[in-house]
Amino acid sequence: MKFGIIQERKSPPDRRVVLSPTECQNVLQAFPEAQILVETSPIRVFTDDEYAEMDIPVVSAMQDADVLLGVKEVPIDALIPNKKYFFFSHTIKKQTYNRDLLRAILKKNIELYDHEVITNPKGQRLVAFGRYAGIVGAYNGFRAYGLKYGSFDLPKAETLKDQQALIDELNKIKLPNIKILLTGRGRVGNGSREMLDAMDLKRVNVGDYLNESFNEPVYCQIDASEYNKRKDGVRGNKADFFANPEEYKSNFFRFAEVTDFYIAGHFYGDGAPYLYTREDARHPNFKIRVVADISCDIDGPVASTIRPSEVADPVYGYDPQSETEVDFKNPDAIAVMAVDNLPCELPRDASNGFGEAFSKYVIPAFFNGDEDGILERARMTQNGKLTKRYAYLQDYVDGLE
Repeated sequence: MKFGIIQERKSPPDRRVVLSPTECQNVLQAFPEAQILVETSPIRVFTDDEYAEMDIPVVSAMQDADVLLGVKEVPIDALIPNKKYFFFSHTIKKQTYNRDLLRAILKKNIELYDHEVITNPKGQRLVAFGRYAGIVGAYNGFRAYGLKYGSFDLPKAETLKDQQALIDELNKIKLPNIKILLTGRGRVGNGSREMLDAMDLKRVNVGDYLNESFNEPVYCQIDASEYNKRKDGVRGNKADFFANPEEYKSNFFRFAEVTDFYIAGHFYGDGAPYLYTREDARHPNFKIRVVADISCDIDGPVASTIRPSEVADPVYGYDPQSETEVDFKNPDAIAVMAVDNLPCELPRDASNGFGEAFSKYVIPAFFNGDEDGILERARMTQNGKLTKRYAYLQDYVDGLE
């Protein structure tokens, strides 16, 4: 089996990669029958020379590879027919902007495996960049706070080498006695928590966070069961919420009344109530003035997120009264950091972490007959058609949705 690491061609450029040079060597040692080729790239965070030094062939074309490994969507004109591809296709939710991409994949008889649906039998994702989104998102949120209030000026994350460099910069700043709220306990939320803990910020429970004052900055991490409650008044729980989101309403406003800086690291599912609405944000008791929206659902559960932002210009202002974008330094504005490709700012660490998971869970499936169904569950297309699991996308492909 010959794997090919393709050049990332989507714009803006993404420097991440599925397998680092070290991870390539780990794969080759574990599976002697495997071969790996690397397509030359001027932007990849690991240089061609770094692969060559590990005796990984660097080539100018990928026609000889059987399985092509990428991160972001492959431009249609760069797709090689009759190959197996792994990348984030952003089509499983019927995203209209990638409809033509999925059509081209089918037409070119490409077998597509989407990183987003590489799961274990319980449906839990096995490879993801979420932890690094949380790490960079928290850092960028503090940077936005400093910029809004003119209290400190952190360098951009993309200019720093790794997570430790981000932590070192955060530990140079002096925060006022603010309350920081973090939603989510998954990869993203816990990635952000790593940064808060690395700053030695005091973590407090929900009761103290809501009711007490502190002489130092503090944070509270909550999940869906703590910012939602059942409409019928019956005591709910996280499992029930995810099974029956329509039975719940938001209980988030009590946090918004005491929070200065909010980090949104939760997963938002269809049918779930919004955390806060535009009406909530207009309320005189709504205190939040800086939001790091890592989840980045536009015009959704975090009402102040009205568009994604970009690495080059990561912060914008939302005026709750006019519901429009304004200067984020305006005292009445909520400063919003909503970069939707945060792991790009920490490409080396993110690639290392992703590659370790990919070589642990996915590569073995090519050599053990896919005994755990890893490939079967992630295979979206085969023989020019959608597979059974993804047949729900047919109307999307046909343009009927």
